[in-house]
Amino acid sequence: MEENVRAGRCVVAVDGPSGSGKSTVSRRLAAGIGARYLDTGAMYRAITWAVLRSGVDLTDTASVAKVAGEVNLRIGTHPQGYAVTIDGVGVDAEIRGPEVTGSVSAVAAVPAVRELLVARQREMIANAGRMVVEGRDIGSVVAPDADLKVFLTASEAARAARRSAEDAADVAATAADLARRDRLDSTRKVNPLAQAPDAVVLDTTELGIDEVVARMRDLLTERGVA
Repeated sequence: MEENVRAGRCVVAVDGPSGSGKSTVSRRLAAGIGARYLDTGAMYRAITWAVLRSGVDLTDTASVAKVAGEVNLRIGTHPQGYAVTIDGVGVDAEIRGPEVTGSVSAVAAVPAVRELLVARQREMIANAGRMVVEGRDIGSVVAPDADLKVFLTASEAARAARRSAEDAADVAATAADLARRDRLDSTRKVNPLAQAPDAVVLDTTELGIDEVVARMRDLLTERGVA
């Protein structure tokens, strides 16, 4: 990937709830502008997998933080395919499973975990130069000086339909789980899911992937950093 990264700083922060299209759009945008890509949610999922593997109680924040601080988390930044490992073990499939999905909001709410991963994310962004970063608090906390901040939204029905199709799951059950995660992520005390004041809001309910990416590239062109 390194040889394909263009020169010149360009940091794009993409936030929004699950099912709004962040991952697909962010990867495609990164590939199109010659940038790296960082899925911060995958980092929290990987730590959650490690915590579950350790057997510690999710409500024991000190133990959760201890696991997070001791494991060796590595994540690739290639927009067309990246690997996530914990202590050298590939966990790409495991972190997308139902057990991790059901627990990640609790682990991500632990202040020490967020402090650790936010610092790591900021370091990766600084080293990359050009990067599209997606998550829940990128524009508001992780990269408040990003060249472009976008907050993706979509109707609850559209989000549930998209996520259930990805996971081959029941739509109603998926909708309930998304609502649960939205509530937890939006109300946690530290770095909640939030729209940065200067973020551009894009409703993807009726938009295709190419349309969303095109609008984001137009916004970058307007800012002179495409």
